Amino acid sequence: MSAVNEALELIKRGADEILLETELKTKLERGKPLRIKAGFDPTAPDLHLGHTVLINKLRQFQELGHDILFLIGDFTGMIGDPTGKSATRPPLTPEQVADNAKTYQQQIFKILDSDKTQVMFNSEWMGKMGTAGLIQLAARHTVARMLERDDFSKRYKGGQPIAIHEFLYPLIQGYDSVAMKADVELGGTDQKFNLLVGRELQKQYQQEQQVVLTMPLLEGLDGVQKMSKSLGNYIGIDEAPEEMFGKLMSISDELMWRYFELLSFRPMTEITGLKRQVDEGTNPRDIKFLLCEEIITRFHDQAAANKAKESFIARFQKGAMPDDMPELEIAAPDGKIAIANLLKQADLVKSTSDAIRMIKQGAVRIDGERIEDNKLSIAAGTVHVYQVGKRRFARITVV
Repeated sequence: MSAVNEALELIKRGADEILLETELKTKLERGKPLRIKAGFDPTAPDLHLGHTVLINKLRQFQELGHDILFLIGDFTGMIGDPTGKSATRPPLTPEQVADNAKTYQQQIFKILDSDKTQVMFNSEWMGKMGTAGLIQLAARHTVARMLERDDFSKRYKGGQPIAIHEFLYPLIQGYDSVAMKADVELGGTDQKFNLLVGRELQKQYQQEQQVVLTMPLLEGLDGVQKMSKSLGNYIGIDEAPEEMFGKLMSISDELMWRYFELLSFRPMTEITGLKRQVDEGTNPRDIKFLLCEEIITRFHDQAAANKAKESFIARFQKGAMPDDMPELEIAAPDGKIAIANLLKQADLVKSTSDAIRMIKQGAVRIDGERIEDNKLSIAAGTVHVYQVGKRRFARITVV
């Protein structure tokens, strides 16, 4: 296999779509470092594993010798990305953007090589553009084209308001590619429209068009919805090692392989071998340990990973947690459910009063930790192992 084809195979790992793959191959065949762009709006202070799917792909490009352009959208962050939103998103203040941007820079270099990564801010060029320049940029795209975007189309047809400034977001994201002279832009599948605007604007500015590479949105701990802090189904990359270990161990055995593909740096041949081991009888829990150790070592260190594993085993293995515990989904109509009601619906107790009594006796645990608050509410989007007494267990997803 040629070096270009080997590079393509690595780049395509986990990718959802490459537009256009033939163009990417042509760019690679030139043998020169490509300018690889990915943008992140500093909308929250912390990154979670869902964000790292893109950053991992940047790392792969970096290892292939390409130039990584990590764009912090401090200008677009003050507009508010409307992607996937059913209502106008509130913009951030300049102070919020600045604080979050600092945190991002500290976190991304746990994955990327800081010496080979260029961090850029789109306020560098957008701040100089001025009103006249922004109007000229707006003239390069039509309202009809904007309404082709799925979320705008749904809001328009549903009579939901769309503010004029929201149309500027994909235009500015597209212009970022012009200003950065990007050869390839990465984004989630929900960003495809915006990424294609970048291609169109580069063409209008007589630049060679960027290749668009979309990555899937990583499912959160519930295995259904995309990982999101607002849904509570996330794993933050700055969380404590034991917290990360427990959350990763709570994912389903099926979802584990998705996490291996998108989050692990192990070769796919090795992951295929791990799947074969499970098919031949290896306990999936032991394979999940490998995933946990790799992820925690990346964001903390090996010693922290080892300690988190030992703590998990002490809490669960020695407590004789069964391998074949029931896996249930329980609805939380109001976005949360009282612990007593959850235990009753899961048939872990006979009644809510029984649940309260067991909690007061210290006989109820969540992920191995004894709980004392009988008025505790469990949020939708979470997955935990619940234990009542010594023998009653269930892994419950609250939806």
